[in-house]
Amino acid sequence: MDNVAVYVRDLRKRYGRIEALRGISFSVKRGEIFGIVGPNGAGKTTTLRIIATLIKPTSGIVKVFNLDVVKHRNKVRKLISYLPEEAGVYDRLTGWENLLFFARLYAEDYSEAEMMANYGARIADLGSRLYDKAETYSKGMKRRLLLAKTLMLKPKLALLDEPTTGLDVFAAVEIRNLIKEYAKEFNTTIILSSHNMLEVEFLCDRVALINKGIIIDIGTPTDLKEKYNVNNLEEAFVNAIRGVRK
Repeated sequence: MDNVAVYVRDLRKRYGRIEALRGISFSVKRGEIFGIVGPNGAGKTTTLRIIATLIKPTSGIVKVFNLDVVKHRNKVRKLISYLPEEAGVYDRLTGWENLLFFARLYAEDYSEAEMMANYGARIADLGSRLYDKAETYSKGMKRRLLLAKTLMLKPKLALLDEPTTGLDVFAAVEIRNLIKEYAKEFNTTIILSSHNMLEVEFLCDRVALINKGIIIDIGTPTDLKEKYNVNNLEEAFVNAIRGVRK
């Protein structure tokens, strides 16, 4: 499993009577952008939160670079960064102060934190607005700042939950390009969840289609479209749910 960044086998998660994940299995290669696609409530966020060590699985195996996420939680956390869908910034701080604040949580000293924050500033690419208070930022600017905060740590694995949620078309395109360029430059493994099929088709090397806690199919966007004889990933997902094939 030297080339495997994330290994998931028969993963289940139950909240009382609700079974959010019903035995899903998949693996993600090192350096791959892997998408988990499905409607709201399909199990996307639960999957990411388990990989991020934020919640424990009910049963099953999850390994990140051969480290079990339950047994070796602290070691796993040193290798990953996680951008939740509902993440926020500190509005009363400037963009730069936000980056420096988060950098100091991870850096060993102030000098390292400054270097990390400077790298985050390059990713965010907010120009002089970086030194304005975040409360004056648009949604797109805040999301760029949050993505910069996530990636400036240079994680081996980045987990992005609905990275362009709530953004207009122009801001969403900028964020997608940023993610793709970053992954290519650093050969970082990225897992992202989304219900935006266009976004996933543009970004992802492979995609898992998930519905009601079950993975329906896995493949490259091209392979899935050919398999279900459709022109886009959205139609492929619908046909996969219906069991329709070429």
